[in-house]
Amino acid sequence: MAPKSAAASVLSRRTLLRNGVAMAALAAFSPIAQTKESTQKENTMTPTSADKNAIRTFPRVNISEAELTDLRRRVNATKWPERELVPDATQGVQLATIQALARYWGTEYDWRKVEVRLNALPQFITEIDGLDIHFIHVRSKHENALPLIVTHGWPGSIIEQMKIIDPLTNPTAHGGSAADAFHLVIPSLPGYGFSGKPTAPGWNPVSIAKAWATLMQRLGYTKYVAQGGDWGNAISEVMALQQPPGLLGIHTNMAATVPPDVSKALAMGGPPPAGLSPDEKHAWDQLVDFYKNGVGYALEMSNRPQTLYGIADSPVGLAAWMIDHDIRSYQMIARSFDGKPEGLTPDDVLDNVTLYWFTNTAISSARLYWDTVHNLPAGGFFDARGVKIPVAVSAFGEEIYQAPRSWAEKAYPQLIHYNKFDKGGHFAAWEKPQIFTEEIRASFKSLQSGVAKAAA
Repeated sequence: MAPKSAAASVLSRRTLLRNGVAMAALAAFSPIAQTKESTQKENTMTPTSADKNAIRTFPRVNISEAELTDLRRRVNATKWPERELVPDATQGVQLATIQALARYWGTEYDWRKVEVRLNALPQFITEIDGLDIHFIHVRSKHENALPLIVTHGWPGSIIEQMKIIDPLTNPTAHGGSAADAFHLVIPSLPGYGFSGKPTAPGWNPVSIAKAWATLMQRLGYTKYVAQGGDWGNAISEVMALQQPPGLLGIHTNMAATVPPDVSKALAMGGPPPAGLSPDEKHAWDQLVDFYKNGVGYALEMSNRPQTLYGIADSPVGLAAWMIDHDIRSYQMIARSFDGKPEGLTPDDVLDNVTLYWFTNTAISSARLYWDTVHNLPAGGFFDARGVKIPVAVSAFGEEIYQAPRSWAEKAYPQLIHYNKFDKGGHFAAWEKPQIFTEEIRASFKSLQSGVAKAAA
């Protein structure tokens, strides 16, 4: 490596602070924290009574007309600021975009349609470690279907996975064979959707991963796989590190593969390590841009989630906060409200935001960031964690960063599948359900056939 100039070798306090805090905001914890030998304090509130272990049917979703009327009133009464001072989204969600969203939300959007879809699904509640966990559970009609638990992230919900349920559980109706079938378990994260809201700190990826293993055990699944992106990836990877009995492998659409030297350079705000391949340099550039321009939401939710009263009180404020997750997702959503939908329609976007509104989970969901940063050891969200069990990776080009194959092979010694796509972003199952379904089938085919043979 060529010697650095004196100016380049001395990082400003501002650069160090910006990059260090940005990475801390997305801290997922060091791998040591998730192993079976972890010295982290464990939640010992596992219920012992039969009643607490019971799986209860979740009641039908039926938001009152009064609540719907109040939502429209609030949307239509939004107090607007002046427009942004630049011709792009560098200052945040553009006024024209959020006003288009509000016009549709306040006049045409029909929440009852998503209620019908939700109520057509088998949904349940069970108490784990003192908290009610909501989940969708759809069993395939096909014998030897492989159980799969799918975890959403922020600003997502179970709405993200609704398009993949029938293709995965009923593959013969969607171009697949009976051998492609899955039993699906789709939980709502603690503090999200219809799950209970934690009343004390302690619900973070380590405790949630343990809860998911308990859930699968409670459902009677002795062999299963896990999938996730965003927080769902962190939780699935932690499950892989904890190695609960029966977990065969995981699939991720937002892999944590960043090598230590790259992670260190990102944190210091320095140049990239020498010798990066074109794919690795592309991933580096994406990460630098995200930490510089795109991590504001995580900073606030990691440090001061309770301060976000505005998004609990204003539906338009909530929508703007949620659609500003990452620049490529935002651009896709903006085009959708401009009459050019691709991946997500205006209804898709508002189904998710409206679920957050009616469940009043703007702040309870944000606390997952705070709990992770304050109660687990520091580590980069995208840092390789040392997962040893089989892993499959689908790398979408419009994700926060597209994990290169070379990094994936180092991060996951048992990489059983890798595929990359030019299109498709952060909400893969939601945006590209057909590709996502095909990826899940291909990723777990070897594990699925092994389970089927063992059952024969």
